[in-house]
Amino acid sequence: MKQPITYELLHQCKQTGARRGIIHTPHGDIQTPVFMPVGTQATVKSLTPEELKKEVKAEIILSNTYHLYLRPGHKIVEEAGGLHKFMNWDRAILTDSGGFQVFSLGDLRKITEEGVEFKSHLDGSKHLFTPESVMEIENALGADIIMAFDECCPYPSTYEYTKKSMERTTRWAKRCKDAHSKKEKQGLFGIIQGGFYKDLRKKSLEDLVKLDLPGYAIGGISVGEPKEEFIEILKYTAPLMPKDKPRYLMGVGTPDYLIEAAIAGIDMCDCVLPTRIARNGTAMTWNGKVVIRNATYERDWGPLDPECDCYTCKNYTRAYIRHLVKANEILGIRLLSIHNLRFLTNLMERVKIEIENDNLGSFKNEFYKKYGYER
Repeated sequence: MKQPITYELLHQCKQTGARRGIIHTPHGDIQTPVFMPVGTQATVKSLTPEELKKEVKAEIILSNTYHLYLRPGHKIVEEAGGLHKFMNWDRAILTDSGGFQVFSLGDLRKITEEGVEFKSHLDGSKHLFTPESVMEIENALGADIIMAFDECCPYPSTYEYTKKSMERTTRWAKRCKDAHSKKEKQGLFGIIQGGFYKDLRKKSLEDLVKLDLPGYAIGGISVGEPKEEFIEILKYTAPLMPKDKPRYLMGVGTPDYLIEAAIAGIDMCDCVLPTRIARNGTAMTWNGKVVIRNATYERDWGPLDPECDCYTCKNYTRAYIRHLVKANEILGIRLLSIHNLRFLTNLMERVKIEIENDNLGSFKNEFYKKYGYER
């Protein structure tokens, strides 16, 4: 059977080992490394698909299984012809498994070998997610890439708890593979767990690789741990992942983490951060963060970021955007969302060029200095 998701390696940076490649999907090719905007409820908040394509230049977006299951329901999305038709998006889509959302419910959920029983955050109704039911939901949603149901450990967790959780995630991944009914149309990715214990990460990876899935993700990091621990586990785990398949780091969206991910050999990242901070009136720029609410921008007639080519920066001033944000106008959030997402896709375009030029390590140092990060 021909796999619906395949990876093509184009170049490896001699300076860092970062990968430049292409992920081939049923809805088009994705140039990697890539940042994926998050469209939790079958929409990237406040933006149209046309804006995502033309202004942000997104090649793939991510949607959320847990949220779409609760509302409007996966059967309704399936009746509409799947997520692509439902939301009028003709490029690639990835759906997560809902694992992270379910486990973040805390007291509202109960984990057993069968799956996770949880209460809806919307109305308190009871539901059960099992590997089999999650596959049924994701098959109905119809994304190009679907994620196996996993257990995401909180930080910190004991070795014993993390080990049991990781082993359960592996068993669930096998059940997901067995229950996956659209193998010719949707690529199922396994999620490597094991917390911050290297031996558990290695065991998780080895066992998942035996399932011969079309791609693999690192889950359970960037969950509140110090940056040094994040980088240590990332740099340990990523190089062990299969070289001929996509490598996905879940839940990462700050510029420094995206660059570190690329250096470690990661191909795909996603995060709600750019649109979330846009709603708080914050912009990412090549010279660091700009909190546009601040009084210093009241009479600032320049663009958000003079080095940015996005619609917002070409057409509006900081003073105007500050006014919109202060007045709680929706357009302010939209303009900041377009800018922040375009900033990150721009950053990844630059990262791809630097990989091709065998220069990503030097670029990282220059970027950190300019953005205001410590190296």
